Amino acid sequence: MGQGGAEQVPVSVYLLATFGAIGGFLFGYDTGVVSGAMILIRDEFKLNNVWHEAIISATIGAAWLSALIAGRATDVYGRRIVILSASVIFCIGAVMMGAAPEKITLLVGRVIVGIGIGLASMSVPVYLSESAPSEFRGRITVINNVFITGGQFVASVLCGALSYVPHGWRYMLGLAGIPSVIQLAGFVFLPESPRWLVSKGRVSEARDILVKIRSPEADIDGELQAISGAVAEAEEQKAGIGQVLRSGPVRRALVVGSLLQFFQQISGINTVMYYSASIITMAGVTDQSTAIWLAAATSSVNFFGTFIGLYLVEKVGRRPLTLGSLIGTTASLLLLGLSFQMAFDNSPEASLPVNGTCNYLSCGVCTSKADCGFCFMGDIDNVQNSSCVQTNVASFNEKSQDGFCSNSTLLEDHVVTYAYDWCPYEYAWLSILGLALYLLFFSPGMGPMPWTINSEIYPGWARSTCTSLTTSVNWASNLIVSFTFLTLTEVILKHGTFYLYTGLAGVGTILFYFILPETRGVPLEEIESLFSMSLWTMSRHTKKR
Repeated sequence: MGQGGAEQVPVSVYLLATFGAIGGFLFGYDTGVVSGAMILIRDEFKLNNVWHEAIISATIGAAWLSALIAGRATDVYGRRIVILSASVIFCIGAVMMGAAPEKITLLVGRVIVGIGIGLASMSVPVYLSESAPSEFRGRITVINNVFITGGQFVASVLCGALSYVPHGWRYMLGLAGIPSVIQLAGFVFLPESPRWLVSKGRVSEARDILVKIRSPEADIDGELQAISGAVAEAEEQKAGIGQVLRSGPVRRALVVGSLLQFFQQISGINTVMYYSASIITMAGVTDQSTAIWLAAATSSVNFFGTFIGLYLVEKVGRRPLTLGSLIGTTASLLLLGLSFQMAFDNSPEASLPVNGTCNYLSCGVCTSKADCGFCFMGDIDNVQNSSCVQTNVASFNEKSQDGFCSNSTLLEDHVVTYAYDWCPYEYAWLSILGLALYLLFFSPGMGPMPWTINSEIYPGWARSTCTSLTTSVNWASNLIVSFTFLTLTEVILKHGTFYLYTGLAGVGTILFYFILPETRGVPLEEIESLFSMSLWTMSRHTKKR
């Protein structure tokens, strides 16, 4: 096959990739919708920080556990059946979330949705990589990430539009059932993975499918022979964790794949996505609808940035995209940390003494405490009669327990302002700029590359097991980050939290410079030889090519 890309991808491949990647859209929609919906749900259900984190993290924890079993399920029942099951489960969870009368039902719905997302997040990348021609594999696999960011963007726009509707969060969560029904209908007519069919001895079916999803010039018999050879090797080896760890090349590939998924999450991406509206509120944007629309604007940067990755993945390769993305991500996180530190250092002082648990002198310290809020008169340029007061447990961020900000009339008439988790600061736009830059750098590289690289660096006999393991690493890391974000902002403050993410992203940049090889254009059946070298040798070999 020519390097110039003369061979055209059949329309059927893009159709297959599109319906397969709806699983990515479901994941993206849930990630994007929860940011805006939780601002409204928190007020309606009177949630504290623990419940806020639990409702967000329930989906992630369930996805982690279901991703662990997804590898075995795709081997036994097929990639297609697992994706169909994920669609059904997600639809049930979406309906339950939209109809939830109280927080426990909402939590259960989040768990059910998480099971569906976990199954899809593991099975879809494997399905796409096994169905795509090798020279277009990266681009087809990145389509899944385009759908993830597209789902986030659509969700954020819907959140903005529905933020004016009474109980709008119910529509935000319930509408997630629509794309799952579309995927379910589409996969009724789509084929199974040719590689899985060969592994089950259904070679003639696999050949018929390859004829449909390859160009007329493709060497069908040659590809089928290569797949059969890989399957024969798989039959000689049991693809359990023990066998994976005993194979040097596969073990090294698993280390690289797991670290990619770990650093994708530990650098804070889903903190930015799950809590983007909350972060914007922390920066000083007080109107809920405005915060949600600003979150939608930053999400659009994430969506359109993914197309940069789609364009560059087969032109510059996986390694340069990953490293360049990490460098920009680290710099953007540093800007976010600096913006929140500037807000903290320049936060107004409390001018009125208050007795009790919230006798803090500065707004920055006051609003970092879950039980306290900052009450003031005037505007951000002229703060007057300010004090740190205890929040009203029944209303949380709506008013205080005592003082001027306990008076609903004064609050409604804007005579006083109650800042529960933010401080009046004229440079709030710096934090919003930091969010936008973070997503602009993250979306072309660290967004799709961990999934793209993981879908192609394992031999056929270990692919499902290793992909399941690395997907579970992604979800476990996601769970840790999302379940600790609000707590970290209390313990080490907002700027300290983003400085922590900055340091972790910096470590990832240095590490991948030394151990990440280039896999662009290498057939799946030949990638194992690339990992026959040590991790350090692979990187030097890549730079010399």
